[in-house]
Amino acid sequence: MRKVQKQQAQELVRQMEEAHDQIKKFIAQNSIPPAMELLEECQNGGITLGTLIESTEGERHPTVLLLEEYCEMTYQIHESLAGNQKINTNKVHKMLRQKLIRAANSLKNDIPVRKEAVFLPYKASMWDSLESVWKAADEDKNCDAYVIPIPYYDKNPDGSLREMHYEADQYPECVPVTRYDEYDFEQHRPDMIYIHNAYDQWNLVTSVHPSFFSANLKKYTEKLIYIPYFVLDEVDPNDERAVENVKHFCFMPGIINADQVIVQSEDMKKIYINEYLKAAKEHGLQGKHLDRTYLEQKFLGLGSPKYDRICATKREDLDIPQDWLNVIEKADGSRKMIILYNTGIAALLTHNEKWVDKIENVLGIFKENQEGIALLWRPHPLIESTMKSMRPEVLRKYTALKDDYIVQGWGIYDDTADVDRAVVLSDAYYGDHSSVVQLYRQTGKPVMIQNVEIRT
Repeated sequence: MRKVQKQQAQELVRQMEEAHDQIKKFIAQNSIPPAMELLEECQNGGITLGTLIESTEGERHPTVLLLEEYCEMTYQIHESLAGNQKINTNKVHKMLRQKLIRAANSLKNDIPVRKEAVFLPYKASMWDSLESVWKAADEDKNCDAYVIPIPYYDKNPDGSLREMHYEADQYPECVPVTRYDEYDFEQHRPDMIYIHNAYDQWNLVTSVHPSFFSANLKKYTEKLIYIPYFVLDEVDPNDERAVENVKHFCFMPGIINADQVIVQSEDMKKIYINEYLKAAKEHGLQGKHLDRTYLEQKFLGLGSPKYDRICATKREDLDIPQDWLNVIEKADGSRKMIILYNTGIAALLTHNEKWVDKIENVLGIFKENQEGIALLWRPHPLIESTMKSMRPEVLRKYTALKDDYIVQGWGIYDDTADVDRAVVLSDAYYGDHSSVVQLYRQTGKPVMIQNVEIRT
């Protein structure tokens, strides 16, 4: 039984206990009709309670059997009153109370509380930031875990919403998904809600549906938990210059509203706390937002689930599309060296058209060396949405370059939701500095960051 259901059951028991006192009073006053009416209400309460328990714990549960005894007693007393039989008021009150206490104790001790955890990914490619936590919840026999992909929108340059995206069909087959419009948060009131998008209305490129902004989700749960969809380069908390480059991640609406924030390391926890305190003061927040002791509990440096996923993924278990194999395998059946070419948003926003020129230059070099090297180009999943919203002037040139690469077919273009496949399959990383770099380093394979200013 879920906690909210158990609370409802316990409240019903409390109301029945109060009714007992009223029944005693009415019988003592010889006000039989209202006493009989309350006995009927108590019997209906016992039936309602038993039905609720049967729906969660199954038929013939010990608590249900005790409630049946209670309902039988209320019926017998009711019939005695209807037949004008003389009744010992104190005895009736004591018997009702004893029967209900036994049922209430069984409700408390014999029915475990089931937790309900809800996971709200928005982009399927970012599911790895939640997956290992979901698996642990799904394997817990006393937890009901729901994966509810939520819709998101691209944004126009003026901040208005453009087309909606809903990626529920892109999750692994082992992950049962629930439609966002088929889950009633008000009714379920889950114990925990996990999110990996903290930006809400602050995001300039995309936006989850406003119903799923963290301030609204907070209304329906006692514990809102944020886990970043990215991992960052580890930074010394005392290195002010390095901290300056990551501090903007530390203060977002989802972080402000979250009860817990799980970050990748203890050093990153220190940075989040320090930068959160500074930003909270600047934004005029009060109370717990300025309490370092509270923030020490709010921010937890437990590691990223993305690491769990990448460590658990083996190359021999990967499902490789045939068109990828056509690029990877040589004529003699041996395998080429595979380079993961990752292009990211930060480099685009910094270098603009130069960035597109750099990609064109890189593709040309790898095309010339395709006999021995297979290029696996994987752009950030929001790259074109970012261009449409923030860099529309480079979009046409980029899409033409991308489309030409795909049509030629000498390399792999990966726009799927599974970044881990690209990381595990490839032999080395080349490209922009992004969250994928830190993830890739966990594999121990070589990493090289491209310099947009250099051409060959």
